[in-house]
Amino acid sequence: MKWILIPLALTACDPIPAPQPETERRPNPAFETQVRAMEKARAVEQQMKDTAATQRKALDAATQ
Repeated sequence: MKWILIPLALTACDPIPAPQPETERRPNPAFETQVRAMEKARAVEQQMKDTAATQRKALDAATQ
């Protein structure tokens, strides 16, 4: 009798847990400062690339 009840008990359990409700995540202030710093660094990097491209064009125009 025990051998019949064990498979029945195991099949009665749902192996897939119910999905958790989505909650709004509050940003961590420590990570937010790091994210802002990275965004500023990317903006500066883009400015440097644009400046270098402009200088390259001017140099190419001057040498031709």
